[in-house]
Amino acid sequence: MGSCMIAYHRTALAQQLVQALQGKALLGDAHNGLFLAAPRRTGKSTFLQGDLAPALQLAGVEVVYVDLWADTRRDPGALIAEAIAQALQAHLGLVARAAKKAGVKGVKVAGALDIDTSKIGQIDGLTLVDALRSLHQAAEKPVALIIDEAQHALTSEAGEVAMTALKSARDQMNQPGVVNLMLVMSGSDRDKLLRLVVSAGAPFYGSQIQTLPPLDTDFIAHVAGLVEAQRPDLVPVDRAALQEAFAAFGHRPQFFMAAMGAVLSPLAGHSGRFEPALQQAARDQQAQDEAQMESDYLGLKATEQTLLWRMLSLGPRFRPYDAEALRFYREKLGRPVSVQQAQKALESLRQRTPALVWKSARGEYAVEDATMHRWFQGRVEGGRWPPASPQESLGLEDD
Repeated sequence: MGSCMIAYHRTALAQQLVQALQGKALLGDAHNGLFLAAPRRTGKSTFLQGDLAPALQLAGVEVVYVDLWADTRRDPGALIAEAIAQALQAHLGLVARAAKKAGVKGVKVAGALDIDTSKIGQIDGLTLVDALRSLHQAAEKPVALIIDEAQHALTSEAGEVAMTALKSARDQMNQPGVVNLMLVMSGSDRDKLLRLVVSAGAPFYGSQIQTLPPLDTDFIAHVAGLVEAQRPDLVPVDRAALQEAFAAFGHRPQFFMAAMGAVLSPLAGHSGRFEPALQQAARDQQAQDEAQMESDYLGLKATEQTLLWRMLSLGPRFRPYDAEALRFYREKLGRPVSVQQAQKALESLRQRTPALVWKSARGEYAVEDATMHRWFQGRVEGGRWPPASPQESLGLEDD
């Protein structure tokens, strides 16, 4: 988050999730794994690192946090193994010191001292299951593994294998009433997270996906209070107007706070209320986001546009090469599209920077940025789909 971000803690929410992960909540199956979806940039990672992790630590849990987007060039399976290895390494150091003091016999985890943590998850090293079990023993407390942008694990074989290993670690380490391994998986796209839980072959089949509630009126009240404290001339701040602007910014605190900073700046030259300027900034940002998506769409070749259209309208039900899809492409383009051509179009949608399309290791495709779905829905409902480019009226064709 940018430097203008204020520290706003969601302590109560973190507390509820800790209870659920410990298996103390009456309902819910969070002790089998907590799956949290929240759109990009709405404060999800900030919450996981700044609120949930510390709350778990306070409750006596060893927390391992890994963000699978931290380095998209590296394999997600390797990133998970490495995060566990680092935590284990730190504890083995402590165990080794205790062993020196007590003479090795007095230490329960003496066997763990021979672990080569650099090889965890590799063929000749500890499996993820053994590594997590050793970490639990060495730390002498429950372990919580928080995986941010977990849907990214599905983009590689090793990532899928890691997910399956985590499930089996959970099944082996937890007994009824005793939770030794807590799994928290979060992602910015509900449809992609669903693939971890929804089909019978999915690693966490049967788990529920929760939506992380967006920052709400408490956050707005907090911001309004800060403004009032610094600028007595602006009391009272119109909280409803702030709330409306925040929603228009897609509940993204970074954009909202940046706009607040701009409209409250002495250089902005506003006399009187700042709220209308803030609401205008939110509308401008919305228009800008939509214009960007429109120009991305219009910048594509006709075949690519048609595939993206199909993907946007079907979501998780999208199958690129079935008979209905091929019929759809032909209808829209007025010419047949072969499976090879469709494949080539999908590939080039993936290769763009930033990528427009996501692909799992199993060959499932989805739109990379979930906000595109909202943009598509909005245009369809307003009767403004598909976007028309100025060239079309000139009858220019591509491919």
